[in-house]
Amino acid sequence: MRILLVTHYFPPEIGAPQARLSELARAWADAGDEVTVVTGMPNHPTGVIPPAYRRRVRMVQQIDGYRVVRSWLYATPNEGFIKKTIGHLSFMVSSVLLGTRGTGTADVVAVSSPTFFSIFGAWAIAKLKRAPLVIDVRDLWPAIFVELGVLTNRQVIWLLERLELWAYGQAAEVVVVSEGFRQDLIRRGVPAEKITTIPNGADVDRFIPGGDPGPGRRRLGVADGEVLALYLGAHGLSHGLDTVVEAAPSVADARGVPVRIALVGEGAKRPSLAAQIDRLGVTNVSMHPGVPRDEVPELLAAADICLVPLRDVPLFSTFIPSKIFEYFAAGKAVIGGLRGEAAAILRDGGALVVEPGDPTALADAIAELAGDADRRAVMGAEARQYVTTYFDRRQLAAQYRATLARCARSRQF
Repeated sequence: MRILLVTHYFPPEIGAPQARLSELARAWADAGDEVTVVTGMPNHPTGVIPPAYRRRVRMVQQIDGYRVVRSWLYATPNEGFIKKTIGHLSFMVSSVLLGTRGTGTADVVAVSSPTFFSIFGAWAIAKLKRAPLVIDVRDLWPAIFVELGVLTNRQVIWLLERLELWAYGQAAEVVVVSEGFRQDLIRRGVPAEKITTIPNGADVDRFIPGGDPGPGRRRLGVADGEVLALYLGAHGLSHGLDTVVEAAPSVADARGVPVRIALVGEGAKRPSLAAQIDRLGVTNVSMHPGVPRDEVPELLAAADICLVPLRDVPLFSTFIPSKIFEYFAAGKAVIGGLRGEAAAILRDGGALVVEPGDPTALADAIAELAGDADRRAVMGAEARQYVTTYFDRRQLAAQYRATLARCARSRQF
């Protein structure tokens, strides 16, 4: 099967979409498929293109058995709605004009959202290739920006929602990561029979419990005797990290056990979080830049507790942060501050769950686990067993491949 995958985000960029899509592409290539990824020059989230990719209009690479075709785009930091939109639109155009040049035929075209506008580029590519289109929905766009207050103009919202539903109507299949996403699309008129739920997962061979905590603890500046509570991921508008900062002073010496909180990652909220830490005089929170994917296991090995906060926004009850599965695969005790499907998954995997946006409840949960190493070990073992049983990414990639093959056979476009 010849698979053409269109995505705005891809390694060496850091982030959940990049990790998931690269692992899917590798798994499909390992299964014998001819996989081509059409993407832009890496720049997320800083807007800075690495030297090896600069002054290039188009670049072709071979990675892990599949081909990556990169095209020019307008690079911009992950902040500012207008500039980001221009960046997304630029890739929509360049993916069609530059990205698919010389890529040959395709049996199926798959496109990942985010970003929203990549879908329209992929639709044009699918028409040119005479191949069915599969839309991979990672975010409910534009709904997420409406909920967060980023989009307020009713006419613009109406137009974007019409475009969104039109795009789903053009797809042979829509793949979503949660049942909440599926129900939302059905409620809005997308036929149930064309929606498939394939959740996020983890590479259980990459994230293995019992790694040496020393290098990661030294890297994060964790002192001997401190319990490390780690957040590793995007610092965006949706992630509720201000609640973590507010909870931190209460656990600086939780029940006689000092707790260090490390925030690792990049994103639009990073400057305001740093300002909040300074304003509140918080001394037990440290901020660290994002790390390449191959360095993530070292930092997870250093953690005693891992955190999964989200803002208290109704739409987020349908979201399932992918970091949950990597935390579980590393055998870590996890505390989540969220609702909905993600909360259910955390509880099923033995994690603690508190109300989102509640710093007191979060601090109490951290303090509870900080003083109980035995309980953390039991939680970590339960989490590892749960994720290997239900969320092994290799198994999920096989399910996804079967969906693509079904669409390729149908040739309904």
